[in-house]
Order: sequence, then structure tokens, then C-alpha cells
Amino acid sequence: MPWQNNGEGGGDSPSGAEGEEPAAKKPENRPVNPWGEGPPRRPMGKPGQSRGGDFDDLIRRSQERLKTQFGGGSGGSGGGFDVGDGRWLVWAGGAIVAAWVVFSSFYSVDAQSAAVVQRFGAYVSTTGPGVHFKLPWPIDAVELRKVEQINIIDISSSEGANENLMLTGDQNIINLAYTVRWKIRNPESFLYELSDPEKTVREVAESAMRAEISRASLNDALGPQRAQIADRVRERMQELLDSYRSGVDVRGVDIKQADPPAAIDGAFKDVSAAQQDAQQYLNRARTYAQALVAKAQGDAAGFDAVYAQYRLAPEVTRKRMYLETMEKVLAKVEKTVVDAPGVAPYLPLPEVRRRAAIAPAEPAPAPAQR
Repeated sequence: MPWQNNGEGGGDSPSGAEGEEPAAKKPENRPVNPWGEGPPRRPMGKPGQSRGGDFDDLIRRSQERLKTQFGGGSGGSGGGFDVGDGRWLVWAGGAIVAAWVVFSSFYSVDAQSAAVVQRFGAYVSTTGPGVHFKLPWPIDAVELRKVEQINIIDISSSEGANENLMLTGDQNIINLAYTVRWKIRNPESFLYELSDPEKTVREVAESAMRAEISRASLNDALGPQRAQIADRVRERMQELLDSYRSGVDVRGVDIKQADPPAAIDGAFKDVSAAQQDAQQYLNRARTYAQALVAKAQGDAAGFDAVYAQYRLAPEVTRKRMYLETMEKVLAKVEKTVVDAPGVAPYLPLPEVRRRAAIAPAEPAPAPAQR
């Protein structure tokens, strides 16, 4: 039988007939393989030693599978590339690097912004709106800042302990609420010179406002001089921020509220009402004085006109002035003076008229009875 070893069982092989050469003697202790001799077996290693041949076979089979999947043939005529030589890693790495360069080398800036380009953290340039090129990240980095946007800081007051109290020049206390409008003028200075730009602008605004209020009186701060105080605060803020090289442009300061503290609000309203009454009385007195002055000026002008006529015709003017004066004097006197020849110089005409008016009112005397 083909599975029996030579020399065992005592049987002859089928090819051992007469006239035929005996088959080659097989090595002892090896089974006969009816399908032919296979590749020789690798010797088994010692216990604890790895079998390198099996691992090499596994690698070789894996490479052949990859060649088949990527279109490569065993003879290299499949049009692909050899996975085993590592070129696919080079191509993949090149594609990744190209994508990284493309996507990190271009940046866009909108119409309201400006971009500050930094190279390894140091300032390089400032670019305006549009699409621009830079070195890939992390070599170059871009910081965008809204340079056309108006920022508003509201420094308001509220009731209670959070009142924004300030001391005026006449030693009074006022509660103020105001807003500050500002924008970025120099992006690189704004980025590098200030650690907290909004906080810096707020503190500068408070300092400038307190300095200006300390020079103004309470009445000026409450109304008449509020616009002028706000303008001076804006100028002082701009000077301070320019000295800091902040890159900030202060656009304006608006005082929204100027009131006395809540604790003395009632008394302050009483004082304000009294001041308004006093001002009203002063206005009335000024109006009356102006009327008297105007009347006196009119009388003086009339006298000048009469004097001019008197110089032209003294006698006529003198008689006219005499008659007008006598008419004014005698208008309320109960006597009539007639200056004519043959007439008594004095007639009690008013008395006669008075008696004539009273006589009809008296009852007629009753007739005597017989």
C-alpha cells in the first residue's frame, strides 16, 4: 500500500515485478506521498524559538493580495504600482502635504475687517479686504480684526449701591450714565499693545470723565454744559490712548443721564424748584425794566421832535404847549375858565350843572290843605 513504509509489512511494491528495475529506495521513516514530493519541510525550531518561515509566507501572501486590489500583476504588467516597495505611501503623503499647503496658504478678508499676519508669532504685515497668500500654517498665522465696526461701551448707573457717583468742582455729588463709541484704527497696535482692549478703553473713559466733572459745577453738569463736557472727555481719552499706542479711535462720548444721588433726590428737587422760581422772578423784573427803558427812550425821542419844531417856530410851539398842558391839568377840575371879553372870569358852571341834575330828583312839595 502507498501509505506503508518500505521495509515494513514484508510486502513488495507493485513495480517490483521481474524484469523491472526496483524503485529507488525511499528514506526510512518517511511516508510515501502518492502525489509527488512536495517542498521539503523546514526543520522545527527549538522550543521557545519563533518560526520565521511562516511569518515570511504570511507577508508574501498579503503583498500579493494588495497587488491584486491595486491593479498590479505578478509580472508588473498590470499598470499599477508595487505595494511592497512603499511608493504608495509617498504618493499619499504628497497628496496630504499638497492639500495642507493649499488650504493653509490662502485666506480672505471681508470689507469690514483687516488681517494681521504673524510669522512664528512675530508681526509681518497688515492686509485689507480680499484674498491673500501666506506661508502655510504653522509658519504664518492670521488674526482678523473688525476695523470698520463701531464698538459701544455702556457705563451706566443703577439704583442703590451701584450708582456711578462723581464729585463736581463745587463739592457736590452727581450720578452719571454715559456711553463711549470707538473703533480700531491700527490693527497691529491694537493686537500687540493692549492685553485687554475693551477694559482699557473703559478705564480710560472713567478716568477722563471724573477729571472733567471735577472741573465743572453741579449746574453745568446737569444740563447747560453736558455737551461741552462730553467733547472734552473724548479729547482727553484720545490723548491717553494715543500715549498708550493702543490703535484705538474714540468716535464720541454721550452723557445719557445726570442726576443727583437717590438719597438726596427729594431735597435736590425742592432746591431746583426754588431756583426755577427765582429765575422766573428775575425774568419778570428784567421784562419790566426793559419796558420802562423803552418808554423813556420813546418819551425822549418825542421831546427831541418837539424841540426841533420849537426851534423852527418858537411862539406857535410855546402857545401850543401851553394849551395842551392846561388841557391836561384842568381836565379833572370842576371849574370852567372862559377867556373872552365881557364874560365874568369865573362862573360856577359845574355847581349849576350839579344842582340842575339833583333838582328833578327831589319830590315836589305837597299842596296845602284847607
